[in-house]
Amino acid sequence: MSKVAIVTGASKGIGAAIALQLAQEGYHLVINYNGNQQRAEAVKVLCEKFQTAIVVQANVAKSEEAKRLCDTAMETFGQIDVLVNNAGITKDNLILRMSESDFDDVLSTNLKGTFLMCKSVSKIMMKQRSGSIINISSVVGISGNAGQANYAASKAGIIGLTKSLAKEFASRNIRVNVVAPGFIQSDMTDKLDQEVIASLRAQIPMKRLGDPKDVANTVSFLVSEQSSYLTGQVICVDGGMVM
Repeated sequence: MSKVAIVTGASKGIGAAIALQLAQEGYHLVINYNGNQQRAEAVKVLCEKFQTAIVVQANVAKSEEAKRLCDTAMETFGQIDVLVNNAGITKDNLILRMSESDFDDVLSTNLKGTFLMCKSVSKIMMKQRSGSIINISSVVGISGNAGQANYAASKAGIIGLTKSLAKEFASRNIRVNVVAPGFIQSDMTDKLDQEVIASLRAQIPMKRLGDPKDVANTVSFLVSEQSSYLTGQVICVDGGMVM
């Protein structure tokens, strides 16, 4: 039987690219979204050219919804082999202007949501005695970034969470790794003027922004047998920006 992957926040950008990549490699897909059903359905159409895919709405920051997402995957496919925690939000501001709710919201979705999804799949993967979890962090979780204290804290927390779970799960043949993207071409970068884009490129040794496919390719490697001896690792997909 083909393997099954859940990708959270898969309605656009990096999440959509990861879902499509895994579908092309033969994974049945559970495409999670929180707000935009239309875009999630469009990703499903693309994935179904290669494998079966379903769309599940869930706010992963809520424990009952994270559990429902995993329960739906099991009811549909009977197994979960890969979990990619990609769901995330930003609410940027300098700390003097950052509200407590903006801090809480970002930590809740990005960090707590990752925790809840890992917790929800842990019993399933432990029973299977196999699985691969990829948590999408960010280079700002390593380097920090002015105006993103909440986002950087959430992404740094994901790294600590991943390393801890890698140690907890290793004896059950469950691997847990981090992919930390840098500046990736997205809806957000498409709206920036050329001077800002040039400034971003200047910070990157490879002098270009990444493509969502670059992140998807790294996830593909980390869930494959080619990386069967890798766990607890942080792979920066950033053109050399953070070394």
